[in-house]
Amino acid sequence: MLNKFKKVLVVAPHPDDETLGVGGTIKKFTKKKIDVSILIVGGHLPPVYKEEHYKQTEKECKKACDILGSKKLFFLKKIATKFNEEPIVDFNKSLLDVINKVNPEVIFIPFPDRHIDHKVVFKSCMVCTRPKKNSKLKMILAYETLSETHWNANYIEPNFIPDVFIDISAEYKFKEKALERYSSQIKNNKARNIDAIKGLASFRGSQNNTKYCEAFKLIRFNF
Repeated sequence: MLNKFKKVLVVAPHPDDETLGVGGTIKKFTKKKIDVSILIVGGHLPPVYKEEHYKQTEKECKKACDILGSKKLFFLKKIATKFNEEPIVDFNKSLLDVINKVNPEVIFIPFPDRHIDHKVVFKSCMVCTRPKKNSKLKMILAYETLSETHWNANYIEPNFIPDVFIDISAEYKFKEKALERYSSQIKNNKARNIDAIKGLASFRGSQNNTKYCEAFKLIRFNF
């Protein structure tokens, strides 16, 4: 089925979300010469963080995405933890402009989890991907982000219960190498490190009789 697609877009609230949630799948697509674009909505910017923090993660992101094979990156540079303070019409338009430019057939968006930015991006993507007459969009999938998705309150908030699994056994090593480029994000982080990522990929793989998988929640599938 992957060979049916030509253009894919991954929407990541912050640098590293794309690798944590979709890294192996991105590599699987790019190995098949499928065009994968990545939209990084925001990151560690002033006044909440220092400018150098953002510059570091942006560099890390470029190195990680190079390993994954994606050369088309968009950075909107919105302030992390303050996405919800921007007028929603402006926020939606900034995402929609990129979506229209890429015109993807498949789009990966963050699951609405513990992080406020993830919730805002999810809601915005749902607005921006409403069915339209000339849209090429065939599939929308929500991905999990380790250290955020699994901290939702069970049965009170939405829980991540995947129904789409992509075998990344052959691509996992690239996901790990890409994540290693995010030294500022994984160093001394017990909830988001190489062991944790490998454990999750192994668990998702065990659910499907493979070594490693990435899991997704199907939102829309139009064929």
